[in-house]
Amino acid sequence: MNSILQTVKQKGRVLAERSKLLNQSPQPGLSHLDAAIDWLCQAQDATPDGGVSQTYLVRSSRWANSYPETTGYIIPTFYSYASLTGREDIRARARHMLDWECDIQLADGGVLAGAWGDSDQPTIFNTGQVLFGWARGFEEEGAERYRNAAAKAAHWLCDAQDEDGCWRRFGSPMTGKSVNTYNTRTAFGLTRAHAITGESRFLEAAVRNGEWALTMRNDKGWLDQNCLQDNDQPFTHTIAYAMRGLLEIGAYAQREDLLQAAQAIGDAVLQHLPPDGRLAGRFDRDWRPTVNWSCLTGDCQLAINWARLHQLTGETRYRDAVSRILAFVKRTHKLDGKAQERGGIKGSHPIDGGYHPWQYPNWAAKFFADALMLEQTLAQPNDGSLSWRFTNDG
Repeated sequence: MNSILQTVKQKGRVLAERSKLLNQSPQPGLSHLDAAIDWLCQAQDATPDGGVSQTYLVRSSRWANSYPETTGYIIPTFYSYASLTGREDIRARARHMLDWECDIQLADGGVLAGAWGDSDQPTIFNTGQVLFGWARGFEEEGAERYRNAAAKAAHWLCDAQDEDGCWRRFGSPMTGKSVNTYNTRTAFGLTRAHAITGESRFLEAAVRNGEWALTMRNDKGWLDQNCLQDNDQPFTHTIAYAMRGLLEIGAYAQREDLLQAAQAIGDAVLQHLPPDGRLAGRFDRDWRPTVNWSCLTGDCQLAINWARLHQLTGETRYRDAVSRILAFVKRTHKLDGKAQERGGIKGSHPIDGGYHPWQYPNWAAKFFADALMLEQTLAQPNDGSLSWRFTNDG
């Protein structure tokens, strides 16, 4: 009986959430941005170390342990927000994250899988994501400790890479998968390591992975082996990861083939973006949506990717897509209510959808904040008058 009552209550909450969404209007962009950053600060404060809690679990009303992977790429978000607002406390938080990442880095350069305490094994993807934090940290702080950590991690990634550019070892023990096309985002991290070290090996490895990813495309530009769970219908989260990696490697290395592959993915998904901005959370190999819930993390990532395509191509359809999909995410974003949920971004909308159901993952709020800052950048005249910069580095 208790389980039935619990189910009824949960369904009631989902229905109430849907009803509220229909009557909610997006607030000005900075209101949403400030709230997302405040939530990330709360997630950092919920842990005993310098990392950021992996997720807030609604059903058990608790915060998970710190997550090395996403703490790594939250660091650039905090530096960009600090530049925008002048908040030195946010810069200090970024440094705290950086030092924690250095302290827990394995001797061989790798970064542990999972949340803190979940595993004693390094994994490719997590290591690649922390590169974004160390690279930006070195650029902001000039501390050799951060550049050295990035170089050590990048060398480990290069040593683990197969000759064809694929990573087949050190897959995540959490998913049981070794071959992941979305590791193009790890390769993107290697371009950031190259930017602060000049080590040609890092860029060569990044390009090789991008080239390998092209071998995984079908005739519609869809990528195989590109999901955490179901390769036949990947999340928009991992679709966007893979697209972003191809896009940024292509831009950095001036590889038109990689840029075109990324643009093909962006165009295929854009065809399914409705006027209200509510995008399906999974797509099959024919680019058909397969679920009726939205992966909010993927929505935010795609907003970033379309913003980058607008910056690179000048095409207004990409800028319009950014506004449309972010308007939807803003309507799902709580600016009041329970403290642990206020300012966070759910895994799915509705909250019982198939991507991190009943959770507020930290990376969802991170990508939302990045997308909002990029949206603001697109709205500004390109005349050098901005007093801050959004460094689009992860």
